[in-house]
Amino acid sequence: MPHFEFDLEAVKKTAVQAGKVILEYYQKTDLGLELKPDQSPLTLADKAAHKVIMEGLANTGIPILSEEGEKIPLQNRKNWDYFWMVDPLDGTKEFVKRNGEFTVNIALIDNGKAVFGVVYAPVLGDLYWGKVGNGAWKRDAFGAVQAIQASGFQTVNRIVASRSHLNEATRQFLKNYPEAELISMGSSLKLLLVAEGKAQLYPRPAPTMEWDTAAAHAIVKAAGGKVLKWNSEEELSYNKEDLLNPWFLVKGKS
Repeated sequence: MPHFEFDLEAVKKTAVQAGKVILEYYQKTDLGLELKPDQSPLTLADKAAHKVIMEGLANTGIPILSEEGEKIPLQNRKNWDYFWMVDPLDGTKEFVKRNGEFTVNIALIDNGKAVFGVVYAPVLGDLYWGKVGNGAWKRDAFGAVQAIQASGFQTVNRIVASRSHLNEATRQFLKNYPEAELISMGSSLKLLLVAEGKAQLYPRPAPTMEWDTAAAHAIVKAAGGKVLKWNSEEELSYNKEDLLNPWFLVKGKS
């Protein structure tokens, strides 16, 4: 592994600092809302958090691919062994709605695999991190730290789904678990509910981008869960030419 191991605390602090900057904008009346070419929302908070993270990770010497950064063609990134995959503000729609369900996502990708992740939920005050093979943790708003672990899915009693993307394919999937409680949630917090053992499944038969999932994917994996392509046992991979994820399913421990 690269020398990022020595920078773990710095990466966590960077995520929290980006979250603090986001909260400053969260209190303002004017969010500076605009639409990107793909019609997804962008705010001043997205841009400010991106700047904080770019500065915070600069001294790691590892390339950075951020949702709000310049678009780096595959030709320039295909030979990266390691790189940071960043979503400065995941859940911009939730941010605009002011429901608190948005996160800062920072992941380390190792040859296409998510191996380390930090996710910070600024409104909740919860910080999650995990390294594949070394466990996953959560620090709550009061500073208490605990190890987290995905639960088994032999008995499925809670399923998490997107608040904004509950489509027909998701509804069909849910019919297989008529007794399960459905939890709605925004941003990468959905994956983290599985990582914490608070839900056993999270189906996502709808579009997402690599930076939406990478950090929480690493935490799910570190907690013993899986993030698999839809109807497959193949894990989601990163740094593809097209950064759009396929449909996927997050599940607890086998």
